[in-house]
Amino acid sequence: MKTVTFRISRGDATGSKLVDYTTEVSEGMVVLDVVHKIQAEQANDMACRWNCKAGKCGSCSAEINGMPKLMCMTRLDQIPIDKPVTIEPMKAFPRLRDLVTDVSWNFRVKKKIKKFNPRPPDAPDGTWRMQQEDIDRVQEFRKCIECFLCQDVCHVLRDHDKHEEFIGPRYLVYTAALEMHPLDTEDRLPELKQAHGIGFCNITKCCTKVCPEHITITDNAIIPLKERVVDEFYDPLGWLWKLLRKKE
Repeated sequence: MKTVTFRISRGDATGSKLVDYTTEVSEGMVVLDVVHKIQAEQANDMACRWNCKAGKCGSCSAEINGMPKLMCMTRLDQIPIDKPVTIEPMKAFPRLRDLVTDVSWNFRVKKKIKKFNPRPPDAPDGTWRMQQEDIDRVQEFRKCIECFLCQDVCHVLRDHDKHEEFIGPRYLVYTAALEMHPLDTEDRLPELKQAHGIGFCNITKCCTKVCPEHITITDNAIIPLKERVVDEFYDPLGWLWKLLRKKE
C-alpha cells in the first residue's frame, strides 16, 4: 500500500478549485477506483460520471495530469504518483459539477449530419453486394465509444470555442463512416465545407493521440474528407471535367 495525494477539481459553472485528498492505493488500481474510494471515505458529495468501468461506455472521461483520458483505463502504474495527481473535468465543455461536464452539444451536432441513405439492393434476393476492402475501411470508425476525448483535446473547440462552426473530430469520423460506406448515396461535402467547418482542422493529430480505441482519426478519416472537399470545390481540373461532362 502507498499513500498518494490526488488533486481533484471541485466546483460548478460558477467557479471551482483544486482540493487535495490523500488516500492509500494498492497495486492494480485505476484512477476511477481512487475517485470512488475518495467518494466513499472523504467526499460523499463529489460528482463523477461513469458506467461500465471497462473502457467501452466513454462516460468517465476526464483530464488526468492535463491529459484527456478515461479514468477507468488509466492505471496508477502508468502515471507518476510521487507527486499530486491532478484530476479535472474536460475543458472543452461546460462544467455541471466537479468532474461532470455537459456534453449534450455533441448529440445536437450529430442530428445535423445527413443520415445513411443506401442505394437500392443489387441482388435478386433484395440484398447488396460489397467488396470486403470497402467494409474494412469504415469498420474502424465504428469502434468509437463517444467518450469525446478527441473533442476535448481539439484546439478548435477547446481554445477557440468554434462550437457553432465546427463539428469536431468525433463527428468528422462519423461523417467519414457514412461518406465512405459503399452503399451510401448521400452527398455531405457541401456541409463539410461550410456548416461543419472541416477547414478549421489543421491536422495536428492530437485527436488521434488520445483516442482510447486507437482509431486513426486524422489519417484515415479527416484527411480523406479534406481531399474530397478539395477535389469537389477547389480543383480546377475537376471543374473542367464537370464542364465537359455537362456539354456531353
